[in-house]
Amino acid sequence: MSKNVKKVLTLLLPFFAAAISALLYFAIPESGKQKQMSSPYYMCFLLAAVVVLAVCIVVGFFVKSFGNKLQGKLPLYAGIIFFLAALNTVVCKMTFLPVLYFPSLDRVCGLLWTQRLFLLKNLVFSLGLLVQGFLFGLVTGFFSGLALGYNRHVGYWLNPVTKFLGPVPTTAWIPLALSVFPTTHAANVFLIAFAVWFPVTLMTASGIQSVNKTFFEVSETLGAKTFFKVFRVAVPASLPQIFLGLFYGIVSSFATLMAVEMNGNSEGIGWYINWQKSVMQYDGVYGGLIVIAVLCSLILTLLFKVRDKIMVWQKGVIRW
Repeated sequence: MSKNVKKVLTLLLPFFAAAISALLYFAIPESGKQKQMSSPYYMCFLLAAVVVLAVCIVVGFFVKSFGNKLQGKLPLYAGIIFFLAALNTVVCKMTFLPVLYFPSLDRVCGLLWTQRLFLLKNLVFSLGLLVQGFLFGLVTGFFSGLALGYNRHVGYWLNPVTKFLGPVPTTAWIPLALSVFPTTHAANVFLIAFAVWFPVTLMTASGIQSVNKTFFEVSETLGAKTFFKVFRVAVPASLPQIFLGLFYGIVSSFATLMAVEMNGNSEGIGWYINWQKSVMQYDGVYGGLIVIAVLCSLILTLLFKVRDKIMVWQKGVIRW
């Protein structure tokens, strides 16, 4: 198979998958057990996705770097479409799985569309809570890890505290936090900050301790003061470990966010998922999970971009 033919087939693969999905959707009759929606929301979602993908492919012809990246992801997009087609057939057409816990894709997509403003309101609330907790945890974790890794006297006292408190699951602190803090919001911010603090502290300290001591000796010989040695030598050299701690912290913060929003909150994606579960509306549960998964993916992608921008001097040296 020639290279050009293979490229054309790769470009057409997602559209072929979309055609197969539409054929299965309209050719196989409904089982009648799923709740019928007023519109084919899943097909509308699929059509919108195909149109966006087609526009991106056209843009890729003019922007070669974007087109090359997109071409490498097209088989993945086709696989996702095939998976959704198979899932919808099993769940909606054949109902091999319990209808209560596995709603049709029409119901999930319909809920995402009809409740988009309500979901957006809860998403903004969750994002605000997440940002506050993450920033507190990031700042305290960075400076505690810096002190722990650079100063052995601080490490003597702080290291046992970190080893004792850090491994305790964040959710185990929920009853104590709700008792100590005056408001539920403050307690939730503390719990998210705690979830971020431990991985950032651990990886920052590990990065500082792994810096070659020759760097410090050379900088001291050239007249560098403590501030210069810490922030111009130790921190840049340990950035890979610091960013690794940030990635761990992001994942921990999202897990904690889902847990704390189910305790005394009246809004937020975690609250929304718990509320939908309590009223046995599992299309809302899946809709909330999709929203929080997209948010987490976007934040991680943004953090990767920031890491690549800051650590451009290590491009090709470190493989992630």
